[in-house]
Amino acid sequence: MLHITPVRSRAARAFVAMWHRHLQPPQGQIFALGVADHDSVLRGVAIVGRPVARHLDNGLTLEVTRVATDGTRNACSMLYAATWRATSALGYTRLVTYT
Repeated sequence: MLHITPVRSRAARAFVAMWHRHLQPPQGQIFALGVADHDSVLRGVAIVGRPVARHLDNGLTLEVTRVATDGTRNACSMLYAATWRATSALGYTRLVTYT
């Protein structure tokens, strides 16, 4: 059974460096979330930051800048849903991503 867990910036960046297929970890972030299994082994991370596109950077929009998993089923879906819940809880009104 998977569950959402907080992840520190350094751990999220290390996970992306290890598991992302073609991109390095992003430079900055607002927050990061992880998904772990029942043994608390980290199976995926999502990093959320300011939008890369300047015209979207209006103070109310965030962007999922990286998602990386080890291939665990449903990990990406859980991360995207959790990033939206966290984004809206912080008062932002829009979350964008490019997959």
